[in-house]
Amino acid sequence: PDSTLFIVQSKTFTTQETLTLANSAQRWLADHGLQTPEQQAQHLIAVTASPAVSAAQGYAPANTFGFWDWVGGRYSVWSAIGLPLAIAIGAKNFRDFLAGGHAMDRHFWEAPPEHNMPLRLALLGVWNRNFLDCPTHLIAAYASRLFHFARFLQQLDMESNGKSTHVDGSPVEVGTGPIVWGGLGIEGQHAYFQLLHQGQHRVPVDFIGVRSEDCPLPLAAEHHRVALLNLEAQAQALALGRDAAATEAELRASGLDEARVAELLPHRTFRGNVPNSTLWLAELTPHTLGAMVALYEHKVFCQAAIWGIHAYDQWGVELGKTMARQIEQQQLNAVSPAPN
Repeated sequence: PDSTLFIVQSKTFTTQETLTLANSAQRWLADHGLQTPEQQAQHLIAVTASPAVSAAQGYAPANTFGFWDWVGGRYSVWSAIGLPLAIAIGAKNFRDFLAGGHAMDRHFWEAPPEHNMPLRLALLGVWNRNFLDCPTHLIAAYASRLFHFARFLQQLDMESNGKSTHVDGSPVEVGTGPIVWGGLGIEGQHAYFQLLHQGQHRVPVDFIGVRSEDCPLPLAAEHHRVALLNLEAQAQALALGRDAAATEAELRASGLDEARVAELLPHRTFRGNVPNSTLWLAELTPHTLGAMVALYEHKVFCQAAIWGIHAYDQWGVELGKTMARQIEQQQLNAVSPAPN
């Protein structure tokens, strides 16, 4: 406890889950002898858009980092909310991360439509969602350090564009944000890729690959080569499939008799035509990761503009929070004695 620092991050400093965690941290400090507000203040940092509220809860103004109240949580890593990241990777790497995001900002602002990566990704996504009627979108990363990237994009995309109302209040009559899911591609190949190839759903895929790998583990280069080989093979197989004629020729070439070929033919034929894109990074660095985060942020914005929805509110989330407080109050009223 004497050498532990807690960074409590909350835009409003009213979020129940966050405050519950913070209370647990403060209780832990108190249980180990750090009981006074002055003692605890040295172990607590606040990051908030509501510094007056955090100060009222005992967080020292000198240990408080602010950010703008219009910054949504899922867009806030570039702000003081990124403090834990800056501590973890160091100031230089964090500045490189910011520079990568800024480079993509400039690209989005300046590049013509035919070469504008966020706009192209957005248009492909609208085509898949509204014209091919694909309700989900898969992120398949072929680099283990991107294990959590799909989860990050889930919040970015689904909390932004999961809307059914236009900005003017009228109902949306087309599909908006897709269900975003995914993870590491190699793991997915042995879990859900079978559905992608031959299931009843058409699932667009973003493959993410890193050209180089500097992992110091034994045979890392061979592991990486195999991962990228599978990325390219899966992307090609999903896009092109294998028609009945090609499948029949391969089965015959393997020496199977006519009856066995006829039996296996429908099972070994793949329709293909599964939309997919491959995003290649030369290397995975703070700069390239920052650019990729900004790429998807701008993609989400473009799609929101096309659909005429608001990408920066999240009233569904707020409803859940409001109802949680109402239920809590009902429970408290149920156990409180009636006044005399």
